[in-house]
Amino acid sequence: MTPFTQSGAASPGAVVECVPNFSEGTDPERVKAIIGAMCVDGVRLLDWSMDEGHNRSIVTIAGDPNAILEAAIRGAGKAAELIDLTVQEGQHPRIGAADVIPFVPVSGIRLEQCALLARQAGMEIWRRFGVPVYFYEAAAARPDRASVDDVRRDQFEGLRDIVRKDASRRPDIGGPALHPTAGACAVGARKFLVTYNICFDSSDVAMARSIAKEVRASAGKTVKAIGALVHGRAQLTLNISDFERTPISEVFAKISKLATRHKTAPIEGEVVGLIPEAACERDSEWMRHLIQFDPAAKILERRLENPLAWPTKGC
Repeated sequence: MTPFTQSGAASPGAVVECVPNFSEGTDPERVKAIIGAMCVDGVRLLDWSMDEGHNRSIVTIAGDPNAILEAAIRGAGKAAELIDLTVQEGQHPRIGAADVIPFVPVSGIRLEQCALLARQAGMEIWRRFGVPVYFYEAAAARPDRASVDDVRRDQFEGLRDIVRKDASRRPDIGGPALHPTAGACAVGARKFLVTYNICFDSSDVAMARSIAKEVRASAGKTVKAIGALVHGRAQLTLNISDFERTPISEVFAKISKLATRHKTAPIEGEVVGLIPEAACERDSEWMRHLIQFDPAAKILERRLENPLAWPTKGC
C-alpha cells in the first residue's frame, strides 16, 4: 500500500485517533482477535469495550497516520472474517461487521487530511477483503451521506435488498451488492465524538425513545440519541459530535427536564470509550452521575501517555 502522503502533509509526530465500531459484543475472544489484528508498530491501544446489550464493541487506537491507516484496514478484514451478520440481530443500527471506522485528528494533522486517510482506507478494505464502503462526515463523497445515520438507514438486512434495486443506495466503493456476511463498512473522518449512556429509574422503553426523539429535535445535528431497554432498564445512548458548541451539561439538563415530565429521572451515566479533557466539566451534575469513571483510563490525553497492553500474544 502506498504510504499516506499529500501536499501540506501532516507534521512529524502527528497523532490520529481511530475509533472502529464492530458488530460483536458477546464473544470476548472474537473481539480480542479483531483487536489483535490491529497491532501495528506505531499504534497505541487506548481503550476497548464490549456492550452485550447492543451487541457492539468499540475500540480506540491512536498513533502515526500511516500506522493507524494500516491498523484500521486490518481490523476491518479480521471483522469480516469472524463476524456473520446473517446469524445475529442488530440491537444497535449496523450495516457491517466493521460497522463504522472514523479517523479523528488529535495533533499535527487536520480534519481534511483525516478525510484523505479515510478514503485510502476504504479503497484498501474493498481491494483486500471485498467489503464495499460508504464514506461519511468529512470524507463523504455525496452530501446525502454526510450523516452516518443516513448511510445506515434500513440496516444490513434492509440495505442488502435495497442496493439490488436502487442505484442511489449503492456503496461509494465496491459492490453493488453488499458482502454476503460482512455487509458494508462506513468509513469517515470527524471531530471528537463523546458517546454517553444515561440510565433511568424505569423500564419503560417507550419513554426513553420519546425522550430521544425530543432531544434529537431540539439539539439539531450535534446530538444523536436512541432509546433502548438494556438489562431491564430504559437507557438513552447519546453521540455528542460537538461538545464545544453543545456542552454535555446542557444535554444532561435537557434530558433531566424531559424525564421529569415522564415521572422518571436519570440514575447513572456512562462514558463509552474516551473523552477529551476539554469535554470534562468538573463538579457538573452529569459527571457526578458517572459510574466507574477513572480519569486516568477515560481521558484521552492521559491514556495517550499510558496506553493499554494489547490483549493478544505477539503484539
